[in-house]
Amino acid sequence: MATKKKGEGDAAPPKGKQEKPAANAAPAPAKAPPPPPSAPALVAPVSTIDASHPEAHGFRRKLIGRVTSDKMNKTVTVEVVRSSMDRVYKKIIRTRARYKAHDETNQYKTGDRVEIQEHRPISRNKRWLVTKLVARRVEE
Repeated sequence: MATKKKGEGDAAPPKGKQEKPAANAAPAPAKAPPPPPSAPALVAPVSTIDASHPEAHGFRRKLIGRVTSDKMNKTVTVEVVRSSMDRVYKKIIRTRARYKAHDETNQYKTGDRVEIQEHRPISRNKRWLVTKLVARRVEE
């Protein structure tokens, strides 16, 4: 078994001197830009979808309730009554919630049944929009 002495045998080139590529080597090819889309877009532009379309703003809750106050300008208070069963006593309990909803034309009056839909915040307490009239108040 022969032992190698310092400086003999397989030696790596010194750190400062690296092998240079041949002068006649071709440069790497440049990437071509992607071709322009030839097919029309499958999704309609956002501006062509009106706000009443269900997919216009994702999922927004809709509730049906009765207008309890129309004294404010462009705002109505809508009371939504829900029924649920008590978990312990198995009794039907009515719960009510009141929402302030935007009424742009002041057309809804006290006693009307309306449908309201979630909306972006319009004011400090208004986060609902009246979408349609379900039934007019019955006058006697």
